[in-house]
Amino acid sequence: MLTCEQAQARYPAAITFTFGDSASLNALILDLVRTGRKTVTCDAWDAYAARAEPLPEPGRVDIALDWGGMPQLALRTVAIERIKFCDMDAGRIPPQGEFRDLADWKAGYEAYLRRAGLFQDDVLMLVETFEVVEDFS
Repeated sequence: MLTCEQAQARYPAAITFTFGDSASLNALILDLVRTGRKTVTCDAWDAYAARAEPLPEPGRVDIALDWGGMPQLALRTVAIERIKFCDMDAGRIPPQGEFRDLADWKAGYEAYLRRAGLFQDDVLMLVETFEVVEDFS
């Protein structure tokens, strides 16, 4: 397994980040990405500022960490969309991998955003399409 320093040496412009807000959610999402079932993720636009984390940028490769802070995957951002929570549509749910349908997505993201203190029905969501560049496992 690579260290963060070794992963950053391979991808010098990369930002490191952690999927989810718990160890179990992080592990689930990493597994979905590894198996190709998840190619889209999203978060509240304001969550990036709250975490002092740069926004994803199309073309940039970033490094997804496990809950313990070890590099797991290098991911290239393919596209970014801005969509209000209330305007999310069913067609954007399947590539996110962990949700059965739009109702499941709304329930899951509302709970996640409430835990972060960011939920509003019209909260602006950043929807990121990405591809795996390298799996460090």
